[in-house]
Amino acid sequence: MTVIQNHTVINKAVSEVYSFLADLNNHEQLMPDNIYNWTSTSDEAQFTIKNMAKLSLKINQRVENKEIVCVPSEEAPFEVKLFWQVEEISPSDTKATFVIEAQLNMMMKMMASGPLQKLVDYQIARVKEVLG
Repeated sequence: MTVIQNHTVINKAVSEVYSFLADLNNHEQLMPDNIYNWTSTSDEAQFTIKNMAKLSLKINQRVENKEIVCVPSEEAPFEVKLFWQVEEISPSDTKATFVIEAQLNMMMKMMASGPLQKLVDYQIARVKEVLG
């Protein structure tokens, strides 16, 4: 299993950060330019990654003010799980961690690790920008 992650501290209460992340409609604001054809509900999102694949994700677990877990709702090119973890540092500061766990063979790991790390880093920067 390949694990790709990053985190940031956001100057907002944990409940505010969790509420934003728990609604997949908000995640469009966190996506880079190579994501298009975005459609979503609070529980599911579908989008296309330019020159790669179309993905459909659904939330399969929410732990209030702790974690949101997304998994593919349709067949994906590889087994993947995305999750956001939020942790209260103080009443007005929250640590947000974005993790992608992917089952990648050696060839896929070489091709996908860099783009997946860029996606994680981009979304971490954007969540701080959007909520900060």
